[in-house]
Amino acid sequence: MKIVTIIGARPQFIKAAVVSRAIRQQGKLTEILVHTGQHYDENMSDVFFSELGIPAPVHHLGVGSGGHAAQTGRMLLALDELLPSLAPQLVLIYGDTNSTLAGALAAAKLNIPVAHVEAGLRSFNRRMPEEVNRVLADHVSDLLFAPTDGAVENLRREGIAGPHVRQVGDVMYDATLVFGSEARNRPILADLGVREKEYVLATVHRAENTDDPARLTAIFTALAKVAHNVPVIVPLHPRTRQALARHSIHHAPRDASPHTEREEYYQGVRFVDPLGYLDMMALQCGARLIVTDSGGVQKEAYFHRVPCLTLRGETEWTELVDLGFNRLADPTTSADVEAAISVALESRPDWSVGANLYGNGTAAETIAAELAQQGERGA
Repeated sequence: MKIVTIIGARPQFIKAAVVSRAIRQQGKLTEILVHTGQHYDENMSDVFFSELGIPAPVHHLGVGSGGHAAQTGRMLLALDELLPSLAPQLVLIYGDTNSTLAGALAAAKLNIPVAHVEAGLRSFNRRMPEEVNRVLADHVSDLLFAPTDGAVENLRREGIAGPHVRQVGDVMYDATLVFGSEARNRPILADLGVREKEYVLATVHRAENTDDPARLTAIFTALAKVAHNVPVIVPLHPRTRQALARHSIHHAPRDASPHTEREEYYQGVRFVDPLGYLDMMALQCGARLIVTDSGGVQKEAYFHRVPCLTLRGETEWTELVDLGFNRLADPTTSADVEAAISVALESRPDWSVGANLYGNGTAAETIAAELAQQGERGA
């Protein structure tokens, strides 16, 4: 069976790395990778392909950045032209980005079956573009690979149930197991001059935070206060860098380090350029606390047994909050964020409670096997 896999953003590269590997090992499937270009610079795209052994995309749409409607529209136009020429028996999509939605809609309009990896997640906040993307993608998909029992239940409540829904586990957990030992040997902690369990790692990129100057200021003001006592490292997403400049939240350059063209600080908060998957994993493993607004990083914190604070009012990974591995802090004021970080720094979760929340590390193999069976059935 010929599969076209559509990816375009950093989290999808990680997921595709293990699934594409399993597809190649399956031997009954042919995969063509299409990169939409949603994430397009070296630090956000190319480094993942080289580090994770992902085959080079056969087609690169070069869509680039832009507003949600414009970006998704350009992807749809390009895919509508490309997919018929490739004649796949199935289109494979991941997660909840604009690339996910465009791939799902383009394939559905062309009557090509769609398989969605990471189906069924819900934050129940329709103001999030990602929530809209994942809901729409699920409702046009023919195969739904859910990471958890909760995701399967979410789909059932929306009338999506039956043998085409599979609870397979989480492919990001697979990736952690595959690449973990290599990541732990990376020298990035030494390069940055920090010691294990003596720093906070923070990531901020979600539009609800970066596009709101009050929320963005609250986050970085709180991080700056925390940095008086504990080093805070922020790999700076391009959207966040642009937002800091747009909202006049100034940061000062310092001498260069191995992981940034120029080292920058905001009142003691240390900025570095976006990191590859292995360096980021190494920093996650060594952190005392991870502060993030990313869905994927919440899970990775759990995989590495590091407490997490999520800078949102809700999360699609509700089980992590329910079991005490993750806390939520809606960043409306800097005082609230600072207080939440202080509490999270002292937290001591019982990691034994949540064994096998996301499967046993064989999600990618299960997905590849199911795709091969679909091919034999004539998907």
